[in-house]
Amino acid sequence: MQEKTKIIKFLAFLIIGLLLCQCKEEPISQVTEQEVATKWAELSLDITKNTPANSPTFASRCLGYIGLTMYESIVPGYKEYHSLAGQLNQLEELPKPEEDKSYNWPLSLNAGQAAILRSLYIQTADSNKVKIDSLEHLIFRSLSHQIPDKAIIEASVDFGKEIASSIFEWSKTDGGHRGYLKNFDKTLVHPKFPGSWKPPLYAQSFSHHPLHPYWGKNRTFLNINQNLPDPKIISYDTSRTSANYQQFLAVYEKDKQLTQAEKEAALWWGDDPADTFTPPGHSYYIATKVIKAKQPPLIKCAETYAQVGMAVADAFINCWKWKYQFFSERPNTFIPTFIDEEWESFWPDPPFPSFPSGHAIQAAAAATVLIDLYGPNFTFVDDAHVGRERDELREVDFVARPFNSFWEVAEETANSRFYGGIHTAQDNVVGLEEGAKIATNVNQLNWRTE
Repeated sequence: MQEKTKIIKFLAFLIIGLLLCQCKEEPISQVTEQEVATKWAELSLDITKNTPANSPTFASRCLGYIGLTMYESIVPGYKEYHSLAGQLNQLEELPKPEEDKSYNWPLSLNAGQAAILRSLYIQTADSNKVKIDSLEHLIFRSLSHQIPDKAIIEASVDFGKEIASSIFEWSKTDGGHRGYLKNFDKTLVHPKFPGSWKPPLYAQSFSHHPLHPYWGKNRTFLNINQNLPDPKIISYDTSRTSANYQQFLAVYEKDKQLTQAEKEAALWWGDDPADTFTPPGHSYYIATKVIKAKQPPLIKCAETYAQVGMAVADAFINCWKWKYQFFSERPNTFIPTFIDEEWESFWPDPPFPSFPSGHAIQAAAAATVLIDLYGPNFTFVDDAHVGRERDELREVDFVARPFNSFWEVAEETANSRFYGGIHTAQDNVVGLEEGAKIATNVNQLNWRTE
């Protein structure tokens, strides 16, 4: 009996030993400073895509704060760069590093990104929160094992968290805090006038109520972007010779002769928030493609994400202000009424007014930033949606898109909405123009020492 007990104890210790061996952490993998930035950008898009009730508006806001946090968590370590505290709308101060302490800036970035993601996406699933914890731990291990001084590690992590906390507190006063709780407004009284927007029967969203009708009142990152002059819209006129009628007629005529390539573009840039990382996420994704190709220093990686994020966020605020100010209708209501009562657009309508195009304004904002940072020409293949299932309804596959410049991306993004039949050319042209203005203001912030 005693012998049997000894065997059982031996086996128990053996099993425990094996389990402890299995629980040992994986070997430490080295992470480059560029990967510290891009891995967090990729996880940000993964969280964006896989958090229910997300929207392009809310996603743009989050990316603005995520990018800014990345930049501010490391900028004190680069004398040739300036903090944006005191330059942004109602952001007067941010924490400063202590003069008697040393810092490892990639460690600071890592802690800041984890903290801001947890705060902005508090509503995300526990499985996504585990992803944040895991990436933070992976990068922490990669960086910290090379630093013998624990005081440097502690100071760096604390500083990143302090920056994230300060920026998050500032974000709570912008008007969009926890905006996912009030996506669709059932109480909005729709203005009714000739040419006003009407909820579509053929819709992209399950809701026919308008998305975030008050988003345009949110605080922009830049004060100058809060006070841009309103763009001009073509006067409403249903006569066949009018400029307004011709805008919608062009949509109708294009729909009748769509090429397969144009259908593929319409599908590719849809970026439905129910299935993807949203249109602003697509711009953040392209920024990541650039960084992986160019391998700039860490500070320029962070500057890139900050500029793209804030430009796209301000573009959406202004776009939504104008959408609900003009409250203009889409082709899906004008064309069946005045041109062809049986017409239906290639792509379903989103749940908000038309003018100007959100896709166009945010794509132009991102392109303008990237041109300023990296020059106009950049040859790459956008493979963001490769592998998605074929759209059987429209008989179109998700086909990767090759580009030779950043502005090509913006133009195709805008044109895709025209191909889809949900925007007129006017919506896209004005969107591109206004997005470029908004981003130029971001470019002209005092980023670097002259």
